[in-house]
Amino acid sequence: MSVHDGHRKRMRQRFLAEGLDQFSDVQVLELLLFYCIARQDTNPIAHALLDHFGSLSRVLDAPVEELCKVDGIGENTAVFLRLVTQVGRSYLVDRVSKIRVLPTQDSCARYLMPFFFGKTVEMVYLLCLDAKCGIICCKKISEGDVGSTSLSVRKIVETALNANAASVVLAHNHPGGLAVPSKEDIQTTMRIATALAAVDVYLQDHVLVVDNDYVSLAQSGYSFT
Repeated sequence: MSVHDGHRKRMRQRFLAEGLDQFSDVQVLELLLFYCIARQDTNPIAHALLDHFGSLSRVLDAPVEELCKVDGIGENTAVFLRLVTQVGRSYLVDRVSKIRVLPTQDSCARYLMPFFFGKTVEMVYLLCLDAKCGIICCKKISEGDVGSTSLSVRKIVETALNANAASVVLAHNHPGGLAVPSKEDIQTTMRIATALAAVDVYLQDHVLVVDNDYVSLAQSGYSFT
């Protein structure tokens, strides 16, 4: 057994015994890199990644082409690192998919948050509910570069009608920003609420998601009627 093999075994055993709570960011990356870089000391590469991007989250959010600019990172390794947050998102979305009824504004917001996990671009989702607050569907309305996603009122209305929704909850994210609705967010929300009301669909809420936080416009006192 080589020195590297012994170190890897000890790291794996420590993870199995303790989880990642006591691991540093370097050690987390080092452990991940074990599974795509064979028989090599991954500690210097982990340090290089953190030096280049500044934090663990920025490493895992980085595009494949940017990751490949770091010495020791090939395309396969870059793709593996990009998979981490995407698998995490799929896991979280799958967990909430077991929920069938969302009776409160808070439960709607918490249901929607996983859809934005790990996303570095603006996205818009529409949650469609029946008359008893049962979930009909949750549809992605748009996705774009940071700060550039526009809300299509027509697409939102069409999505709600096609789902035969009694009410809907709109949600979008502010990647890297603050969980504070802009003046444009509020104006657009009112336009959407008016358009939906014209076809007898009630806009329950507009949720703004930032990382692990959210702001509900309805809970903040805004009325959509």
